[in-house]
Amino acid sequence: MNLTILGSTGSIGTSTLEVVARHPERFKVWALTAAKQVDLMLTQCLQFRPRRVVMTQPQAAQELRLRLREHALNDIEVLDGLPALDEVASAPEVDAVMAAIVGAVGLSPCLAAARTGKRLLLANKEALVVGGQLFLDAVRQGGAELLPIDSEHSAVFQSLPPDRDTWSDRVEKIILTASGGPFRTLPPQALQSVTPAQACAHPNWVMGRKISVDSATMMNKALEVIEAHYLFGIAVDHIEVVIHPQSVIHSMVQYRDGSVVAQLGTPDMKVPIAYGLSWPDRIESGAARLDFSAMGDFSFESFESADHQLRYPGLKLAWEALRGISGSTAVLNAVNEVAVEAFLQEQIRFDQIHRVNRETLDLLKWSPPAHLADLLDLDDRARRSARDAVRRLGAG
Repeated sequence: MNLTILGSTGSIGTSTLEVVARHPERFKVWALTAAKQVDLMLTQCLQFRPRRVVMTQPQAAQELRLRLREHALNDIEVLDGLPALDEVASAPEVDAVMAAIVGAVGLSPCLAAARTGKRLLLANKEALVVGGQLFLDAVRQGGAELLPIDSEHSAVFQSLPPDRDTWSDRVEKIILTASGGPFRTLPPQALQSVTPAQACAHPNWVMGRKISVDSATMMNKALEVIEAHYLFGIAVDHIEVVIHPQSVIHSMVQYRDGSVVAQLGTPDMKVPIAYGLSWPDRIESGAARLDFSAMGDFSFESFESADHQLRYPGLKLAWEALRGISGSTAVLNAVNEVAVEAFLQEQIRFDQIHRVNRETLDLLKWSPPAHLADLLDLDDRARRSARDAVRRLGAG
């Protein structure tokens, strides 16, 4: 199987390459992509010898070309710019695409992979959150194979019956679990003093800075609710979220007879990655095994407590956006990206992330997007509106 890995220098990308390295007889890396991490990309090129590499920043691409020549790797073609992501995602030589780019920038190459019938391993929430039905239509029309890589959605997928046509008759609800992030027990009034370093220190998972902040605000779970709705065709009222601090049960499916099927495992992304790469088979992932004899109690908490409502006000925006005008989920994703980046740059406080999201959703007006160009325009308008909100908060 020839692979393109979009975002190979991020946490999902590097974990994917760890799994691939265990199965050289089964997988061949055809293309790798990144933005600017030249040193790590060079290391990956030396180990996996891809045919093509994309560095979206031209200066980084030029530096990589020079470094590859120093190692006599002249057969690796280095491309630059965002359009090159679409090219390596849709190349006829490619069988499967790992979509591990964070943010809305990943939507276009995901659409390109879907339209050309690839096995699309979706670790990019935004493809569904932003693309919604437009993305699902591309998957269907292209005959692509869409497999979730997020640990929660992979857990749901593994807990559902193999026959999708029976899901609506059998399934009562999907239950997504959340760790609660690093501030689950922090007094809500202390959130205004949270630093970027504290917000990025997740208690269970090793992740990038943006998704770590999303976990701390629980916006990652809001995006996962939206993604679950589109992935599994489950009505928004039949998706529930519970806090499970141990992060051992990754998600559950409750059936109409009252039974619950759950997927358990160590908090290691190599497990859902290996499942997506090999489905319907199962291969060695390299993840540690659960030791039930050494495991403590499992605990669960509701989001409905007064303190959790104050800690995670953004979670309910998922259901609100799904019930709102078409494009609402795209707006929510865009403004949250701006707000998180502003927090990481210390332009706003941690507790003001939700305020930027809330105000922008309330103030921005738009017509339902009908095409990709409409979605991209809406994404741009939402970001500009969110930046205005950030400036107002900074001026205040």
